[in-house]
Amino acid sequence: MNTKNLIDLAMKNKKAELVLKNAKIVNVFSHEIINSDVAIDNGVIVGVGSYDGIENIDLEGKFIVPGLIDSHLHIESAMVTPQEFAKAVVPRGTTTVIADPHEIANVCGLDGIEYMINSSENLPLDVYIMLPSCVPATKFENSGSVLSSDELTKFINHPKVLGLGEMMNYPGVIYKDEDVISKLNLAHKSDKLIDGHGPDIKDEKLNAYVVSGVCTEHECSTVEEMLDRIRLGMYVMIREGSAARNLEELVRGINSFNYQRCLFCTDDRHPQDTLNSGHIDNNVRLAIKNGIDPITAIQIATINAANCYNLKSIGAISPGYKADLLIVDNLKDFNIEEVYKNGKLVGKHKKALFETKLVDTSKVIDTVNIDEVNKENLKIILESDIVNVIRLLPHNLVTEKVVRKVDIKNNEFKYNEKLDILKLVVIERHKNTGNIGLGLVENFKLKNGSIASTIAHDSHNIIVIGDNDEDILNAIEEVKRIGGGISISSNGKILDSLSLPIGGIVSDKSIEYVNDKLNKMLNLAYNELNVSKEIDPFMTLSFLALPVIPQIKLTDKGLFDVIKFEFIKV
Repeated sequence: MNTKNLIDLAMKNKKAELVLKNAKIVNVFSHEIINSDVAIDNGVIVGVGSYDGIENIDLEGKFIVPGLIDSHLHIESAMVTPQEFAKAVVPRGTTTVIADPHEIANVCGLDGIEYMINSSENLPLDVYIMLPSCVPATKFENSGSVLSSDELTKFINHPKVLGLGEMMNYPGVIYKDEDVISKLNLAHKSDKLIDGHGPDIKDEKLNAYVVSGVCTEHECSTVEEMLDRIRLGMYVMIREGSAARNLEELVRGINSFNYQRCLFCTDDRHPQDTLNSGHIDNNVRLAIKNGIDPITAIQIATINAANCYNLKSIGAISPGYKADLLIVDNLKDFNIEEVYKNGKLVGKHKKALFETKLVDTSKVIDTVNIDEVNKENLKIILESDIVNVIRLLPHNLVTEKVVRKVDIKNNEFKYNEKLDILKLVVIERHKNTGNIGLGLVENFKLKNGSIASTIAHDSHNIIVIGDNDEDILNAIEEVKRIGGGISISSNGKILDSLSLPIGGIVSDKSIEYVNDKLNKMLNLAYNELNVSKEIDPFMTLSFLALPVIPQIKLTDKGLFDVIKFEFIKV
């Protein structure tokens, strides 16, 4: 930084490279609109006032807003590389993200984290990293890697790393698990932040969680939960993802006293939602629609996140800040017309004005490692016809544990088309252990086929659901053949598949390609296999293996009761 040069530019002794003139500036410090010019040089704002530059652009009274910040997300959930992700979100106003790469870390360990860091270089998107704290999420499943505090030491002081990612193992915090405490201490010693993931905890347990150093929460689903955390000094991330949509509920708890402790995030968002509805700009519009003052919504999407993560040079329009700027037509509809990153025009009318290059993927491919699976492996042997079943709830990741009567023959489960109880299979696919978990699911409504995926949070083993073994085996073989991904089989034929060769969870194609393919496959799932319209078949399936979300899930080790925190028989 050349301080003398910056002073000369601010004092008008020199002309700045670019001046955006006749603008309405959203000031996130004073909560007001200021009619002014913005002078930019070498990617930095050097003055707000009356300026003339080497290049002048007349905005004719349009609004300038700071670039938006996603305070917590998993880029891998978009099923595209960081480069393709940037092409989608930057033109929609997101110029900074705080990413937790625990999806690919569960598959590829440190190599996965390194890939995400390298892929995020040289983009018009600042990608900061929170190191995955829970790989695997629990000890009740097999992932591709196990990351201890010793392994995380390699990256803890990397300039892109801001801290420790969502601490899902909150029982480990509360009951002082040595591995968890070691990770917390690693963050403390390096003066790094710790993100939380502690739904439902309260009272002394919440106090213990906070005193351990956890400072954020993105799992609030009620205003009461949100206020409990804000009262203890936590930042609450108001999430609007693809499956978990909490914004409309939580904004009811925002007021003029607590809004500074609120941030926006997407967490997990599929391509079609981003391309159709937007990214953090969608959060802003929804908040305004639900009664939040537009400037407050913008503050939540910008300066609040910057303050939380100690990012000193972003989140505001002020001298010395990065020129990450959005040109917006009005604050009610929040239509983003242009996006500047470091003073350069990088997006216009939702189109990216930049190119990217792929980085080396050799360490994060070829991750499906299983032997042949046969019908014998899929047999569910029962002691009686009274069984435990995973019952799906509409538009929800939470499941119910229910007891049902099913058909059996020679002590083996037999599908009955009148009962809507389907076979669920989870196959360990990282180290070829041969582990196969078997369970039963209600309310998926699938008929005459099977869906398989190597996206199965968080360990990302192969997960398959179907009403007959032939299609289940066919779908498994297809995801193995394509190196990981999603497949649909019916009547012994593959109807379609999406290859996700990077970690078995990310495509090497464009986000438009992935979106088109997913839309076609969704239509097949709904129209050919009759899957319930009240669920997203691929996302719902992917979360049926996550044993930290109540009430009952299936891992490669078996059927797991999340409430009792123990394995149970089918």
